[in-house]
Amino acid sequence: MQRLLVAILAAVDAAIAAAVGLAVLLAPLTLLWTLAFGATTDWGGLWPAVGTLWQFGHGVPIEIALPDDVVSAVGIAPDAARFALSVTPLAFLVFTLLFAGRSGIRAARSGAWGLGVAFGTLAFAVIAAAVALTARSEIASVPLWSAILLPTAVYGIGAIAGAVSHAWREGGGGLIDRIHDRVDGWGSWSVVPGEVVRGTAVVVVALAAVAGLAVALMVALRGGEMVALFEAARVDATGAAVLTLGHLAYLPTLLVWALAWIAGPGFAVGSGTAVSPAGTELGVVPGIPILGLLPENSSIWMLIVILLPVGAGAFAGWVVRSRLVWQGSATEPAVRAGIAGGIALASAGVIALAAVLASGSIGPGRMAHLGPHPGWTALAVGAEVLVGGAIMLLAPRHRDELAEERTDRWVAEMGSSPTVDPAPRPTAVEELSEGDTQPLDDHGFFGHGSTPAPR
Repeated sequence: MQRLLVAILAAVDAAIAAAVGLAVLLAPLTLLWTLAFGATTDWGGLWPAVGTLWQFGHGVPIEIALPDDVVSAVGIAPDAARFALSVTPLAFLVFTLLFAGRSGIRAARSGAWGLGVAFGTLAFAVIAAAVALTARSEIASVPLWSAILLPTAVYGIGAIAGAVSHAWREGGGGLIDRIHDRVDGWGSWSVVPGEVVRGTAVVVVALAAVAGLAVALMVALRGGEMVALFEAARVDATGAAVLTLGHLAYLPTLLVWALAWIAGPGFAVGSGTAVSPAGTELGVVPGIPILGLLPENSSIWMLIVILLPVGAGAFAGWVVRSRLVWQGSATEPAVRAGIAGGIALASAGVIALAAVLASGSIGPGRMAHLGPHPGWTALAVGAEVLVGGAIMLLAPRHRDELAEERTDRWVAEMGSSPTVDPAPRPTAVEELSEGDTQPLDDHGFFGHGSTPAPR
């Protein structure tokens, strides 16, 4: 009965995650649809738009094919009537990952994480298939296999990550415990997998914080240009709301762009363009308000920002080294070098995946190449994190570490710490049994002699 309950709850979690994501799109689009077309308009196009945008938010590329009458009415070139959209608004993907991770942790706490992850992923796959089959559009089409597989993969990866991380820390029997026991037999190398994951998490969070500060700084410095592009768009309140919601959905994507700029390789805003600390080469930029934050020029001195990823790696190395010292393990340089290399590789892999999702096409022609290059960005971040992590993990052991190690050895050999004061000796009054007496003045202060004065 308990396993059945775990499966049902995992499926309910998946249904809630999908429903919330769809509702976040459906509610504002329903309001905007009503304001734009009226309550008596044909509602048949609303659900395909919602479903397609939900799929797009999970990494599914969209193929846009404008009808001939629209092309003629707007005056678009025929070769620009078909183009792809593949730069993912990562806000939806991040939400699904976090919700799936929470569901995986709950399944692991119940002791049947494999069953919970399987049923949750299966339920999400059924919902993704239903959306893919019902939200078909002639203007914005998506491949059926990717519309089902990619959202399901996002949820499955999040659920597995949450469940495995909890099972690795807390145990609970099964495959993860057997793997953990096998890893424990590696001796001093047994700490490497856990510390690599911990260090990678620290690096990713630190880099996200640095990128967020960079975006906030650009908003403060170039917010006027963004407002000017809003005004130049000449949209009404409905159009302004659509632009604002779109910008919020693309905020995590913009963080990946900022991180690529900080790491050094930068990113492109069209074919033949480059935005990096070493220099900026921009042609005609689309009038999207958020692109007003792009720096107009750069200086070679701005390459100093690559020290920020180095600092993130050093911070992760410090966190891992402090934990190793506290545990009294992994003192061999080879083990610490392996941890530093593992953190760098894992961090580069995470950044490469984020760069793949944050790059692609947003339009025809030169707009088919947008965002950071995944390979160069991952290579730069991995090298910079490796330098910072190696500095902290391979530095000579300082006096505090050696003193703590000597203290630990003393405690192990003697059973008490030399830094703790011994228990105070009982006073003479405490040593007396009941009924005994004790002179008040051993030195004859009141009796002017060696004999204490009588009471």
